[in-house]
Amino acid sequence: MMRRGADARCRRGALASRRHRHPAAQPGAGERGSVTAELALALPAVAVVVSLGVGALFAASTHVRLQDSAADAARLLARGEPDGRAVAVVTQAVPGAQASSARRGDLVCVTASARPQVAGVGVALQATSCALAGGL
Repeated sequence: MMRRGADARCRRGALASRRHRHPAAQPGAGERGSVTAELALALPAVAVVVSLGVGALFAASTHVRLQDSAADAARLLARGEPDGRAVAVVTQAVPGAQASSARRGDLVCVTASARPQVAGVGVALQATSCALAGGL
């Protein structure tokens, strides 16, 4: 019986000493606030990645609009429409875009270019499309 009583007292003493320890001595107490610090460091990186992704999507959609407008302008010129109308089609689809045309044998080609801003950096985009001259 004495053995059990001594063990119980020992256990009670260990529990009491754990309760009265200094908070910094407890496991994990030195890590308090580390999640906030990690979030504060990771949040700007996530914001940069998201803004670059959105910018890339914007640049891709601008390139598609540029390609479509170059094809429309090439068809217009191939039908005999004036150059001003073809340039207007390109600038209407992509504000600030420029267009140039050239003849290559039986083909009329239009090159459209634009420089949209992606995350504060200008990205040069260019699209070329050709149509058979005299086509409908």
